[in-house]
Amino acid sequence: MKYVEGSKRVFLETGVRFPFSIIWSVCLIKKCAAEVNLGLGLLDRERADSISRVTDEIMRGEHISQVTVDVFQTGSGTGLNMNLNELIAEIAESGGVKLHPNDHVNMSQSSNDVVSTAMRISAVYAARNTLIPSLSELAQSLRKISSKTAEVYKAGRTHLRDALPVTLGQEFGAFADALEHDRTMIEAALEYSSELPIGGSAVGTGLNTLPAFGELMVGKISRETGLVFRPARDKFRAMRLLTDLVAVSSSIYSAALDIERLCQDLRLMFSGPLTGLGEIDIPTQEEVAGSSIMPGKTNPVTVEAVMLAVAQIAGLDQANRAAARLGEFELSMGVPLIGVNLTNQISILSESMNKLSKVVIENIQPNLKRMRKYALSSPALITVISPRIGYEAAAKIGKELEKGKSVEEALTEMGYSKAELESLLDLSRLVKPGIPSKSELQY
Repeated sequence: MKYVEGSKRVFLETGVRFPFSIIWSVCLIKKCAAEVNLGLGLLDRERADSISRVTDEIMRGEHISQVTVDVFQTGSGTGLNMNLNELIAEIAESGGVKLHPNDHVNMSQSSNDVVSTAMRISAVYAARNTLIPSLSELAQSLRKISSKTAEVYKAGRTHLRDALPVTLGQEFGAFADALEHDRTMIEAALEYSSELPIGGSAVGTGLNTLPAFGELMVGKISRETGLVFRPARDKFRAMRLLTDLVAVSSSIYSAALDIERLCQDLRLMFSGPLTGLGEIDIPTQEEVAGSSIMPGKTNPVTVEAVMLAVAQIAGLDQANRAAARLGEFELSMGVPLIGVNLTNQISILSESMNKLSKVVIENIQPNLKRMRKYALSSPALITVISPRIGYEAAAKIGKELEKGKSVEEALTEMGYSKAELESLLDLSRLVKPGIPSKSELQY
């Protein structure tokens, strides 16, 4: 392969190769182009069938070792496009069909519209088929445990200091809601990235393609993938700008941030068992040793693995923003990098959510007694009588509570009866709207 051999002298040789999903997407474009060009009378049946046969083989995973160009190459992805053009032609020729990499395999195409289209196909396909299902499953797991722990009372905490009571279900429900919103954001970004520039040729004008080519290609790609793609409303935009893919990357990062916050809370609740909060147990974390020196120690290993994954996703998102700034006039030259990064982000986050859902969330066991004890020990409970005695007076009592006096003792000294204490400190009333100290106002 002449182009590929030459490219090794001028591209970087870092060993970073394109993932299979991107190679698959480029081959899908080659296959669809052969069939469309056949239908338009530009390519003969024998060559069209040969391109289809060879691309099918590569899309099944054959010949992948011969896709050797580095990810860090020409900004348009010409190296990847030509590697596959030459590979398809060579395999076809070994089967007795004479194909030219540019004249036949690359007919009606340019690297500029092929690779930018392939990156979008790869990202949308992976997100629709792996990321969205994983996100939905994690949100459902959180909804289930939220419902299951709707009456599990615990101390709320702000600034890592004791605050008013909440339920464990309310805390998990917040994260479920966040992930459901994240899914909406990701799907909106995917809609934008479903606009494909194929048919734009080298600079967006479509020169050397027939007018119907782009629309026919998008229709074929949609049928082959089972997804809804559309011709780019403006091919010049889709070839010179990658902000639609940055939107996908950013929405993935937003979901990852919410998951990181969830993980931080899980680690704190799992801390202990004796000198930490010890509010939950996660039995599955005992499946591997937590320490090579301290026997029997259990660590939140899955949770921490997910947090490392989020750090990687954050870095890839920053790289995507930098890549999207590269280029000028009719070409964005960050195409190969942003495509590979997005594929990795989707893969990493999907695996993270799958493990978090199945290994962690579905196996959480609340420590009911300890959480209730914390909830009833918080000095912030004095807030319950603040509407009656005023903020300043309640704050003074709160300072006394911090020295060790219980809320019950403080309220008893203020003249509240046992029955009134039971009503005022009824946790089921303190985790929802209302003013317990002014029961006459409840309606």
